Amino acid sequence: MAPPIALPETFVRAVAGLRSPAPRPEITLEEVGAPQRLAPYTFALSAAVLRDGDEVATGRLILLHDPAGHEAWQGTLRLVTYVTAELEVDLAADPLLPGVGWTWLTDALETQEAAHRAIGGTVTQTMSTRFGDLAGPPTAGDIEIRASWTPVTDDLAPHLLGWCTLLASTAGLPPPGVTALSDRRAAGTA
Repeated sequence: MAPPIALPETFVRAVAGLRSPAPRPEITLEEVGAPQRLAPYTFALSAAVLRDGDEVATGRLILLHDPAGHEAWQGTLRLVTYVTAELEVDLAADPLLPGVGWTWLTDALETQEAAHRAIGGTVTQTMSTRFGDLAGPPTAGDIEIRASWTPVTDDLAPHLLGWCTLLASTAGLPPPGVTALSDRRAAGTA
C-alpha cells in the first residue's frame, strides 16, 4: 500500500476556500475531475444555474497549482473558467455583448474583493438557426465566457463567490433579494 501523498499547504487552503462558501440557491455546484496535465495539482467544480426549474447557464471553474510557479501566471495558483448561457436573440445579437460579458466577470471579482492579477480571456456570442430534423425555435443565441486569472492569496472563497456572481449575471438572474417584476406578477402580487 502506497503512503498517502502530502498536498502542498497552499493548494489545500485554496481548495478549502473553493469548498467553503454556499452559493445562492439557483446555483448548484459539484466537484468534478480536473484536467491533470495542466499543473501538478488541480481541482475543479462544475455549476448549473436554474431559473424556474430550467437550466439556463452552466460553468466550470478549475484551480491549477504549480509550486514552481509560472511566469505567465505571475504566481503559483491559477483559476480558469468557462461559463455559457442561452440568451434571448435580441441580446445575443447585440454588438456590445462581449464587452458587457467581460464586465460581468471583472465586476463580479471586484464586488467580492477577489484580488487578482494577470487576467485574460474571451467572450464569444453565437447565433444558431435550426433546420430539417433539428427544427425548433427559429433562432437561438448563446454567450460563452472563457477566462483565467491569478489570485493574489490562497483564500479563494471570494473568487468562488465572484464566479457565482458571474454565473448569475450570465443567466440573467436578478441580484439576491430582488424579485423580477415578471416573477411578482406570476405570483399574483402587484
